Amino acid sequence: MKRYIKHTLFVAATMLLVSACDSRLDVQPTQSIDESTALATEQDIQVTLVGTYDGMSSTNLYGGAIQYSGDLLGDDREVVFGGTFVTLDELWRKTITTGNTQVRDMWLTAYSTINRANNVLDALDKVSAANKNGIEGQARLIRGAMYFELVKLFAKTWGDGDNATNPGVPLVLTPTRSVTDADYKARNSVAEVYAQVIDDLTKAEQLAKTPIAAALLSRVYLMQGNYALTRDAANRVITSAKYALTANFGGAFVDGNSEAIFSVTVTDQDGSNALNTYYASSLNQGRGDVRVQSKHIALYEATDVRGKFFNTSNAGSRTFTSKFNDRFGDVPVIRLAEMYLTRAEANFRLGTTVGAAPLADVNTIRARAGVPALTAAQLTLAAILKERKLELAFEGQQIHDIKRTKGTVGTTPFNSNNLILPIPQREMDVNKKLTQNAGY
Repeated sequence: MKRYIKHTLFVAATMLLVSACDSRLDVQPTQSIDESTALATEQDIQVTLVGTYDGMSSTNLYGGAIQYSGDLLGDDREVVFGGTFVTLDELWRKTITTGNTQVRDMWLTAYSTINRANNVLDALDKVSAANKNGIEGQARLIRGAMYFELVKLFAKTWGDGDNATNPGVPLVLTPTRSVTDADYKARNSVAEVYAQVIDDLTKAEQLAKTPIAAALLSRVYLMQGNYALTRDAANRVITSAKYALTANFGGAFVDGNSEAIFSVTVTDQDGSNALNTYYASSLNQGRGDVRVQSKHIALYEATDVRGKFFNTSNAGSRTFTSKFNDRFGDVPVIRLAEMYLTRAEANFRLGTTVGAAPLADVNTIRARAGVPALTAAQLTLAAILKERKLELAFEGQQIHDIKRTKGTVGTTPFNSNNLILPIPQREMDVNKKLTQNAGY
């Protein structure tokens, strides 16, 4: 605001002193663009799409917060949060308050990103036929992903009661450019939000021809227990041949690796890796807040390289995952290994072998981890879910896997109120149509 005022006063003073240069100084303020001209050209829309990706990559979203929220909420003393940030400590202790600023910022940043996507979608008539499908598909992918994360974190999980009446989150599908009473929306149902997510991601896959949309759809269908569609979506990603498992487990956390389906790019010029910030030790330029406990490490078999993918500090008194050691490393969102385990689980539940037999998929992941192959007799749903837990540890899927399988966090049932984030108090104060989640 101050920069804008100073700029305006400078221009005004100069115009008075040098009236002959009036036409050269008669420019529109760069921070105040009229709605009618903001998205007037295809280039404007492409720039806005880049901004939409930037919003999604914020540390409040896929830059880290979505992932660590899922893991801290789902943790039962397999890690200790030893940091000083009360906001994350509340997540780990499941004592979240409505004033939690990290929860607030996650909500605000997600809706800001959704609004950017809505602006792109609203201006598609300005886009050339050659580029229209790609731009629409990307905007829909981002909007669908954001609503999926919001409904998982801020609402009852799919199947916990009546999806058609359980409150989800407000669906805003048109640009918000000035706030009026009409912009204060009530919460749509969980079923309505999931339907919108599936619509966006399905169209994204069709229009943008991206396996990322299929990978996200596999997660959506898995949460719903629609195992046939889960299996088919994961299979489309695997058989796209665009990705390949890295030769060794550690390679999956190196920038530019062949396994990364979807990750947030971080460089020394742009972006921030919040997983490095909280999960890495000070030796790896992190805060060392999330400390792995022996309870977690004991889950791995003796030869499992994943059980050794940790590092210590303070003379070995504290242990940290080595997944996020690089301060400027890309932030993983979806890896190919997950798709193998998702396909395995869906095929196992259905008694099918689409793409591969579930035993083959599980053993593909175990082989890379350096552990003996399971036999057919050893392959159970519990074995598949454990493999998933160990492979995807610290990558954000813990609470969602617990909820969809109706498990517990320690002795806390999956449907407990304190495993759902509260609607931020800021939103409750300004939007009287919102209802708060039970328990807050």
